[in-house]
Amino acid sequence: MKSFTYAASSSTYGDHPALPKVEENIGNPLSPYAVTKYVNELYAGVYARSYGFKTIGLRYFNVFGKRQDPNGAYAAVIPKWIAALISGEDVYVNGDGETSRDFCFIENIVQMNILSATANEEAKGQIYNVAFGVRTTLNELYQIIKFELQSNNLEVNSNLIYRSFRAGDVQHSQADISKAKGNLDYQPLYSLRDGIAKAVNWYLK
Repeated sequence: MKSFTYAASSSTYGDHPALPKVEENIGNPLSPYAVTKYVNELYAGVYARSYGFKTIGLRYFNVFGKRQDPNGAYAAVIPKWIAALISGEDVYVNGDGETSRDFCFIENIVQMNILSATANEEAKGQIYNVAFGVRTTLNELYQIIKFELQSNNLEVNSNLIYRSFRAGDVQHSQADISKAKGNLDYQPLYSLRDGIAKAVNWYLK
């Protein structure tokens, strides 16, 4: 094996305040999970320096898509909310809903995985953001999901309930994807709305 691609995470940016997030600038981790993802990057760097073993780290930003489990303590917000709205259950928001994320549809992720697996030597030994490059608030996300469900003739009667901001969460997140575009020719094809439309259709079926 000459090299490998590993799953990094946008959580590595921690408390660094700058937006959009640039690969070279990270802050202090805000959760145990973020620490584990940062350690992956440190190991990759050490192996590169010690053994000349090249890697590509992909910092995924809020991946979503079909087949995501909406249940469990670690369920992602999009499948959880879609399932709740379909069932007529209340939707809970941590904070005032103005927290924002750079949501990335799974087919964009697949594109980037393939590009990294087939990358030339010059593009290896790097870490790349994998996202769409656009920031969306949770309030906006709720409206997008609600609209797509209503477009599929589903009556939405759920309430949006705000509660305390969760410790360890980042307030805002948005990726700079220029490095991935320049080095790997990454061109994300699916916006949040495109992805939500595909995901909603799957969950309804």
